[in-house]
Amino acid sequence: MRIVVFDLDGTLVDTGADLIAAANACFDAMGAGHPLDPVADKAVAFRGGRAMLRLGFERIGRGDEAAVDAHYGPLLEHYGANIDTHSQVYPGAMEAVDEMARAGIVSVICTNKPEGLAETLMARMGLRDAFAALVGADTLPLRKPDPAPFREAVTRAGGDPARALMVGDTETDHLTARAAGVPSVLVRFGPEPERLAELGADAILDAYADLPDLAERLLGRG
Repeated sequence: MRIVVFDLDGTLVDTGADLIAAANACFDAMGAGHPLDPVADKAVAFRGGRAMLRLGFERIGRGDEAAVDAHYGPLLEHYGANIDTHSQVYPGAMEAVDEMARAGIVSVICTNKPEGLAETLMARMGLRDAFAALVGADTLPLRKPDPAPFREAVTRAGGDPARALMVGDTETDHLTARAAGVPSVLVRFGPEPERLAELGADAILDAYADLPDLAERLLGRG
């Protein structure tokens, strides 16, 4: 069995606007307005809730790590309640997943988003059934770039981690692939395309229409 392991935020689904909105809701409740921008700060959004809170507190000249911790729970609550307001699957992603499935290539998800939120997002967007497994940041004691969540996602789908590849958008995904000893594919339409060249991925994906052939080349024909 050949398996393609997808990152979620910034790779399969553009969740940036909903993530930023959740952080801004926390600052709005403090009377600090909306210090984060859904476009300019998208790369920070994909680094997680605490990264967004730190940046927001820095911009308003308030807070410390204790404040970040205090507002992390409310951020997750707001995000969970509004998780699919603005989020959009990247063009061609699900068509590529369907085409690979017809060729016998199984798709799974390995994300640093909490598992419950990832499951909720995928279910609300009607995408969950296309993926044989989903492993989140809190599924195991370890998270990406440790290879354990990658391997767990593959084995849950009945596959061999040695015959899989990682599709992601950041250095974290690239390092996960390297730690697992599998090909690294990075999408150019993620939040930091200017960094891709320096990472040395096995392939750069400009459009999802190219993924099925790329997966066949990197994983071998079935």
